[in-house]
Parts: sequence; C-alpha cells; structure tokens
Amino acid sequence: MPIGGMPAAQKPYRTEMPQTAPEEPASAAMQQKQSFFGKKHTQKKCLSESMAVPPRAPEEPLEDSAALPAQEPTANYAAPHMQASAAPARSKRAKPVFGRQETSLLQDALEQMDESFSQMLLRKIDEKNMTDAQCYKKAQIDRKLFSKIRSQPNYRPSKQTAISFALALELTLAEAKDLLLRAGYALSRSSKADIIVEFFILHGIYDIMQVNEALYEFDQPLL
Repeated sequence: MPIGGMPAAQKPYRTEMPQTAPEEPASAAMQQKQSFFGKKHTQKKCLSESMAVPPRAPEEPLEDSAALPAQEPTANYAAPHMQASAAPARSKRAKPVFGRQETSLLQDALEQMDESFSQMLLRKIDEKNMTDAQCYKKAQIDRKLFSKIRSQPNYRPSKQTAISFALALELTLAEAKDLLLRAGYALSRSSKADIIVEFFILHGIYDIMQVNEALYEFDQPLL
C-alpha cells in the first residue's frame, strides 16, 4: 500500500531510447592520421597537375619560304641505302716523276762523272814519275790495300789513307783537297787534325813521321 492510503498513480508504460552518449573529441592519433592522409592526397593532386600535358598553342601560319634564309645542305648527309651502294672513290694515279726525257738527261749527267779517287791517284803517280811501290811505301800503306784500290775504281779509302797518299805524292793544298774530295772527305777548319795537316802541306813538309808527331802532341788520331 502506498503511504497515506492514496493509490499511487500508475506511470504510463513507454519504451525510452537509450540516450546517445555525446561525441567525444577525436583522439590525437586519429587527428594525426587524418591530417597525414589529407596531406598525401593534396601532394598527389599537385603532382598529377604538374605532370599534365599543357595545352598546345595554336599553330602559327607558316611564313613565306622566300623570306626564310636558305639552309646549307649537310655535307655528310646521305641515306643509308645510298651510302651502301656508293662506289669507293678512285685514287688518282700518281704521275711518274721521271719520263723518257728526264731519264735521258739523268743518264747524260751520270756519264759526265769526274774521275774517282783511284783513277786520280794512279794518274798522279804517273805524273810524279813514281812507281806504285814507291808511292805506297812512302805513304806507309800496305801493298794489299793499294792493290785493292788499284783494282776497284770506285773504292773509297779512309780519310787517313787519302791524306797519306796526298803527302806521299807531295801535292799542293788544292790538289790534296781535290784528292780527298774524290773519296768523299774534306779538310775542315773545325778539326784540329785537319788544321795540322793543312799547316804542314802549306809549309811544304810532307814527312808523315813529323805530321804524326804533331798529331800525337795535340791528342789527335795518327795517319
């Protein structure tokens, strides 16, 4: 029984929906995740926009071909099939240096050669009224060497041998130089030995022993 004898008023039956709990603010981790994906989406959108092909500008009408400067053709341009079929350039045939006329003139010049050392030596021996033995003994030359010079007209002796024959024949300085020249030598003013030999010939001293003494005194090779 209700207190005070009064019947308790009955409350009408109704189904009450559970109240929704108020939304809680998103956690910091969730906010950070959302901001990350939003930033990534923005970067992706910017990248796609930057990679987009810009619209083509409207083509301008071509100018008059006469106003454009003429372009020089490329020197090495050639189509592949043209290069393969191109024939190799023929080399020009070298013109001969000597023709018949030049060869004939050269032969005439060779026929006018002067006498060799051997020929001049034998001629000077005859002019000095000397025998071959007298000449090579006075020049202190071996008989075998003299025989080789006599038998071979184009034989070229050493410079000392040629000077020894010039002294033995008592030649003048001009004749001695001529005899040495036939063997391919000369008396040089830059050589001590040549200056000594020239000095003795100029003073008419043809003794080979005295010439060798002077050469030895100045440390020069002997005859």
